[in-house]
Amino acid sequence: MRTVGVEEELLLVAPETGEPQALSAAVLAHASRYGAGEDVFEKELHDQMLEFATHPQSDMADLHAEIVRCRAEAARHAGEIGCAVAALATSPLPVSPCIGMGRRYQWMAEQYGIATREQLVCGCHVHVSVESDDEGVAVIDRVRPWLSVLTALSANSPFWQGGDTSYSSYRSRVWGRWPSAGPTEVFGSAERYHRCVADMVATGVILDRAMVYFDARLSQRYPTVEIRVADVCLHADTAALVATLARGLVETAAREWQAGQEPVEHGVSLLRLATWQAARSGLTGELLDPRTIRRRPAEAVVQALLEHVAQALADSGDLDRARAACAELLGRGNGARVQRELMKRTGSLREVVVECVRLTQE
Repeated sequence: MRTVGVEEELLLVAPETGEPQALSAAVLAHASRYGAGEDVFEKELHDQMLEFATHPQSDMADLHAEIVRCRAEAARHAGEIGCAVAALATSPLPVSPCIGMGRRYQWMAEQYGIATREQLVCGCHVHVSVESDDEGVAVIDRVRPWLSVLTALSANSPFWQGGDTSYSSYRSRVWGRWPSAGPTEVFGSAERYHRCVADMVATGVILDRAMVYFDARLSQRYPTVEIRVADVCLHADTAALVATLARGLVETAAREWQAGQEPVEHGVSLLRLATWQAARSGLTGELLDPRTIRRRPAEAVVQALLEHVAQALADSGDLDRARAACAELLGRGNGARVQRELMKRTGSLREVVVECVRLTQE
């Protein structure tokens, strides 16, 4: 059974006003004082963000429970110093991001300018274990067409600097400003993958291998494929669903590789269009079907994803749970839809953030 770990980035906000607060250092200091080790909470690029990482889990119910627990711990430590955490992929309210003072962050600010200053966006990264770099690259080559569907499911960033962007996942549009971000070509082998990464670092445009921001990459720290396309999800159960589907994709891709099935040769240009469409419409309109790169209703594309990974999910005991979670998500809506409905009902972005603080821990 492949293990799965999740990294979530949370927004630190004022409980009463919903405005982002640059208090990550204080939250981390409080967490450290009370025994939350560095393997749980980490600092991020901006001081208004806090990241946590779960431990690897083989049971998805256990992973869901740990996401809930980590969110609750983050909320407790933040509350002790007078702020709150919100699982929002962008700040609905206007904000002036504060870049951290570390050498790496300052290099990024100098190298990338406004693109760094505007990267106050919160994502969800899913790590799925693989047996080797060869298997990992084979997986990366074969999951490429399906990753845009995970973006649509997780979309949770409709607002930016006080206004509606008309996107469901504007975070993914902001994230795409990094020079190394986005979908990749088919590598074909671990040797070609590593050569590509080495060549990218050698240009000097990026600082090191950790700054290779492919949609799916080999982790630098763990024996995993890291899938990096999701917004941080408003609801913990959506995060668990994305992780479940990610493991299903990895297992399905590994089986295809073992059976000698070649990856689909969709070009990067088409994959970028699929990513854009997913960011624009989320689950409320049409997506590009990963098999044909043609428009279909979002619900039909989600069902196609479930069918694609059904055998892997059945073998891990996750199929019924995943089907039920997808049905619930399609009915309730992703974070983008929930935020827009809150805005329509209250007329206040402050109220949107305050309610999302509550939903983050629900």
